[in-house]
Amino acid sequence: MKMTISDSMMEERRIVTELISEAEDHLKEGNLYFVISNRWYTSWQICVGQLTQESSSSGDVTRPGPIDNHDIIDTQSDASDPQLRRMLEEGVDYVLVPEQVWKKLFEWYKGGPTIQRKLICQGFQRESYCVEVYPLCLKLTDSRDGSSATVRLSKQASVGQLYEMVCSARGVSKDKARIWDYFEKKKSVLLDPSSERTLEESCLQVDHDILLEVDEHASSQYDMSSAGKELALVPVGPASTVLGEGTFSSGFEKREKGGLRGLHNLGNTCFMNTTLQCLAHTPPLVDYFLKDFRDDINEDNPLGRRGELATAVGELLRKLWSSEQKAVVPRPFKTKLDRFAPQFSGYNQHDCQEVLSFLLDGLHEDLNKAKQEPYTESKDTDGLPDDEVAEEKWKCHKARNDSVIVDVCQGQYTSTVACPDCGKFSIKFDPFMYLTLELPTSHTRSMTVSVFYGEGNRFRTPYTVTVPKDGSLGDLSNALAAACRLKEDESLLFADVYVHKVYKYLGNPLLSLSEIKDNDRIVAYRFNHIHRGPGKATLEILHWEQKQDGEISGKLFGVPLVTFVNTERHSGSDIGAIISGLLSPLHRTHSSSGSLVGEKELSLSVFWLDRFSSSLKPLESDFVPNPLGSTRLVVKWDEKEHEKYDSSSYLNDLPEVYKATSSVMEEVNLFSCLEAYLAEEPLGPDDRWFCRACKEDKQANKKLNLWKLPEILVVHLKRFAYTRLVKSKIDTFVDFPIRDLDLSKYVKNREGESYLYELYAISNHYGGMGGGHYTAYAKLMDENKWYEYDDSRVTAIDESEIKTSAAYVLFYRRVRSESENVD
Repeated sequence: MKMTISDSMMEERRIVTELISEAEDHLKEGNLYFVISNRWYTSWQICVGQLTQESSSSGDVTRPGPIDNHDIIDTQSDASDPQLRRMLEEGVDYVLVPEQVWKKLFEWYKGGPTIQRKLICQGFQRESYCVEVYPLCLKLTDSRDGSSATVRLSKQASVGQLYEMVCSARGVSKDKARIWDYFEKKKSVLLDPSSERTLEESCLQVDHDILLEVDEHASSQYDMSSAGKELALVPVGPASTVLGEGTFSSGFEKREKGGLRGLHNLGNTCFMNTTLQCLAHTPPLVDYFLKDFRDDINEDNPLGRRGELATAVGELLRKLWSSEQKAVVPRPFKTKLDRFAPQFSGYNQHDCQEVLSFLLDGLHEDLNKAKQEPYTESKDTDGLPDDEVAEEKWKCHKARNDSVIVDVCQGQYTSTVACPDCGKFSIKFDPFMYLTLELPTSHTRSMTVSVFYGEGNRFRTPYTVTVPKDGSLGDLSNALAAACRLKEDESLLFADVYVHKVYKYLGNPLLSLSEIKDNDRIVAYRFNHIHRGPGKATLEILHWEQKQDGEISGKLFGVPLVTFVNTERHSGSDIGAIISGLLSPLHRTHSSSGSLVGEKELSLSVFWLDRFSSSLKPLESDFVPNPLGSTRLVVKWDEKEHEKYDSSSYLNDLPEVYKATSSVMEEVNLFSCLEAYLAEEPLGPDDRWFCRACKEDKQANKKLNLWKLPEILVVHLKRFAYTRLVKSKIDTFVDFPIRDLDLSKYVKNREGESYLYELYAISNHYGGMGGGHYTAYAKLMDENKWYEYDDSRVTAIDESEIKTSAAYVLFYRRVRSESENVD
C-alpha cells in the first residue's frame, strides 16, 4: 500500500533540506551542530518520506513523538549536563544537524535533551572540517587534597585556556598554578600557562590525567626547564636521552638488546600499535630509520608532510629499539597521526591495514628523493616485448618515486584485458605495495533466532535456520516462518535485543543480513494479525530486580517482552492482566496434581518508564499508552516472584545469532587465495573495455600476473566485509608458510631468480568489528625467537603457536640464495 504523506510533512522535509544545504554552503569553524538519536531521526525521515517505511500494517504514517536522545546518553552522566555514550557511530547511533535544523525540529516536536557540539578544523593544514562529537575529557587531580574532577573542553583549545578553566574552577591564581601531564599518575610534562599550543598538539588525549599543583610562594615568573619551548620535559627515573625532531643518536650499536618494548594503549589504539610493531621489526626499515636519514627528507613535496611523519616514525623506532625495558607511550606519534590523517583521530577502533597503507604512502612522500618530477613522453609500446615495456614503466615510476619504501616494499604486476571475441588484448604494468587476498566463504549462513509467543499458551523457542549469506531479512523471515509453522493470519516482529532492552526493531524485508552480526541477539515476536494495526500501541515490558546486597538500586535482567494493546479499550487498570497472561506459561505449579495455576492477578509491581527523565512512575488506573511510539513498562521482581515464576529458564540466556565452535573450523591455504586473486575473471557490466579491433565496448576478461616482487612482501587477508551500516568479519583459518614461501611459479618475469620468502611478523585481529582487539607477533632475527606484542605487554611465544585464525596482515621478507647475494 502506498504511504500517505501530508502536505505539512512534505513542507517539513523541504524546510530541513534547504537548511542543510544552506549550512553546507557556509561552513566555518565554530558553527553549531546538534546530536540527535538516529532512531528518532529515522522515524522522522520515514514520516516525511525521505526513507521507505520499514514496517507498517497500514499505508498511513504518523508523526514521531518528541525528540528522544536518551538511547545515546550515558546513564551515569549528570542530567543537567548529559554526555554521549562512548563508541557511538555517526549514521548508526546518531546524526548531526546544523543549528537552524535543530531549532526547527525542536519547534515542531520539543523533547531532548539538547546535545550541542561545534565545527572544528582538522588536518595537516587545517583543510578539513569535522564536528567535535567527543570533546576532550581530562581527569584533574588537585594535589592539595587529592580531590578529582572532570574537565571538558575542545582538543583545539590552547594550554593557556586549560589553565584559565582549571584556575577559575578551583579558585587559584594563574601565577601560582602548575598543571602537569599526569600520565599513569606520574608527573611527566609541565604545561606552560602562556602556551598557545593546542591540547591536541600537547598530546593530551581523552580520559587523560592532569595534576594541579599550587605554590603559594611562587612568583608570576615561571622557571621552565627548557626556555623558549612550550613544553618542558621532566625526566622521570634514570636520565635518558630525549630525541627531539632533527636529533639523531648513534647509540644503537647494541641492537640485539632492543626490539622488546611494548606500546601503551592510549584508548582503542591497538590498531596503531600492531602496525607500528610490525614496521619496527621490518629489518631494512629498522636499519634505515636507526641511521641519519635527514638528507632524504623532502620538505617541498606537496604530497608529503614536510618530513614530520618520517621523523615521528624514526623517533618512535629508536625508542622501541633502545635497551630500556618499560613500554613506550606513543602519544606524540598519535598526535601527529591525528593531525596528518584526521580519519584516525579520536578513540574509535580502526582497521590496521588502513593505517599501514597511510603510513607507507606517507613515509614514501616524506622521503621521496625525486625532488622534481621529470617529464616523460608516453611511448607507443605496441609490439614491444613485455620485459622491455615493464622495464620502461618501472624506470618512469622510479624517476618520480625514489624512496626507501619503493626500494623495499613495492613490486610490479601486470593487468591483461582480452576481448572475448577476437582475442585482441592490452597489457598494463603497475606498481603495488601489498597484496590484498579475498578469503573464500560459504554461500549460506546459520542463524539462531528466538521466537516469543504473545498468546500466553507458549513462551519462547529458539530456532536455527539456514539462509543465504548475502540474503535479506525477508529470507530470514521466510525460513523462520517455515521452521515455527507460522499460520497465514500470523506475522513476526523482529527485534535486536541489547542489555535487556529492545535496541531496535528490524522491519524492512530488504535489510541485508550482513548487517546482523554473529554476536547479536535477535528475537521474533509472534502475533496474530488482529493484535497489530491502526489504533494499537506497542508495549515493551522490561524486567527489573533488586540487588542482592539489599540496596535500593537494582538492575535490568532477562529478555524484554513485546505486545500490542488497543489504546481505546486498554488502560493502566487492565495492563497488569495482560502482563500476567504473557507470563502465565512461566507460572510454576503449586498443587500435588501438577495442574497449572491459572490466576490472572499479577502480584508483580508494574511501573512505566519516563524516557525524558529516565525515572520509574507508578502505573495508575487512568494510564494510557502512547499510540505513536513504544511505551516501556518495568516489572519489578523480588525473591518471592522468582519462586512463583520460572524466570531463569526462559527470560535469561538468549542465544547469539551464531556461536562458532572450535571443533568446526573452515580451513583454506594461502596459495589458494593467491591463485583466486590471479585467476582470470570477466569485467563487470559497468566496467566495459573498448576493443580497438572490434571497434566497440566489450565485457572483456581480465587477468592479473605478478611481474616482480619486493624485498618485503605484505599480504593482507581480507577478513572484513563492509556495508552501509555494518562491518562483518570472516574468521576462516588460513594456513600460511612460516618459512620457504616459494612464489617463483607465480612470477611471470623470473629471469632465473627464485622468489623465496620467510615470515617475520603478523598483525592479528581477535573478535568482531567494533569491539575487537589487535596484537602482533614479530620475530627478532638475531635471536631467531618470536614474541607477542599485546600493547604494552611483550612475551615470548613458540613458533608453533603463531598460526591462528586471527592472522590478518602477514609480513614476509625475501631470502636470497648465496649466488643472488653476490654483487
